[in-house]
Formats: sequence, C-alpha cells, structure tokens
Amino acid sequence: MMKIDQQLENYILAHTIGEDPVLRRLYRETHLRLVNGRMCSGHLQGSLLTFFSKMISPQRILEIGTYTGYSAICLAKGLPVGGILHTIEINDELEEFAAGYFAETGLQDRIIQHIGDATDILPQLSEQFELAFLDADKRQYLMHYELILPKITTGGLVIADNTLWGGKIVGKIAQNDEQTIAILAFNDFVKNDPRVEATILPVRDGMTLIRKK
Repeated sequence: MMKIDQQLENYILAHTIGEDPVLRRLYRETHLRLVNGRMCSGHLQGSLLTFFSKMISPQRILEIGTYTGYSAICLAKGLPVGGILHTIEINDELEEFAAGYFAETGLQDRIIQHIGDATDILPQLSEQFELAFLDADKRQYLMHYELILPKITTGGLVIADNTLWGGKIVGKIAQNDEQTIAILAFNDFVKNDPRVEATILPVRDGMTLIRKK
C-alpha cells in the first residue's frame, strides 16, 4: 500500500473536484469548535462519497454517525428527486450544528435526522436502502452491520469507515484496546460473510465497500 504524504495528498486534492464552500466552512468550524475534529470526513473522502452516491442514484440512504453533517451532505448530493437520507447521531449536542449546514446546502428536505442510539432507532426504520454509510462507535460495528444488512437492497452498497484504524490493525494490540479489536473482528467477519462481497480502499483511514449479493 502506498503511503500518502502531505505533498502527494495535496496533488490528489488539487486534481479532485473542488470542495463546496459550505462544506469547507463546515470542516473548518468543526475543527475550531470540537475536540475530535479529525472525525469529520473532509474533502477527499467526501468527494468519493458523493461520487458513489451519484453513481448509484439511490432513493434511500442510511447513515450511522452524523457527527457535524459533512458526510451526510456529500451523500445527499447524489439523491434523485424524492430521495431521502436518514442519518443517526447519538450526541444530541450536534443536532443543531448539522441541521444548520443541511439548511445552508438546501438539502434539509432530503435529510431526516435521528438523535439517539442506532441500535434502538434502526429497528424502527421500515425502508429499504440502496446505500448505507457506517461511521459510528467501532465497538458496535458488527451489531450495526447485522441490523443494517437486512435493510439493504440486493446489489446495494454499505460503506464502512475507519477500517484501517490508523494502521493499528497490523500492529501489536493491547488487550484493553476495544476499538481496534472490534475493527479487526468486523473486518474478518465481513471478509467471510457469504451474503456480501467486500474490498477495502486505502482512502483516509480505510473505507470498506460491501456489496450485498
């Protein structure tokens, strides 16, 4: 795998479709106001999410882990007329932050925000989804995956974020490192799940593309 240094990353970004000014401001404000600003998707990953969404042109998208709304906006840009994105965030203090940017991009009518634990909310959603983005608590990835997959249409795509987890997955793992252990278990499970086919993209912190057979 090629290690992307800053100079190479700058070249990639310079040759990628330009970043929406609203998203650029969202990214900056996220880093200024929140401690874990690095959790925000950012330009490269966001443009890839938009690309996938536009290719699939889904009527329904599911996202677990809204955070400040960057990835939700990128995904929603690929929705056709009448399409809806459901996004779930456990931290209620982020609801207004994300909602403000949804409104600025004019996508507020296409994005439904759910505040609470995804394990409680997912069983209440009756829709079928052509695209899902999983980016919440890594310790719950397997649980969320099992709740999501029955709601994905045949041929639909699940994108799981952070599946390379800063390279920790190939190093010595401490017994109390629950997040890394959970990512390893998730990666192994998906690789051997006969219901899907998957591949990991070495983009940002790793994105696993999971296609339901």
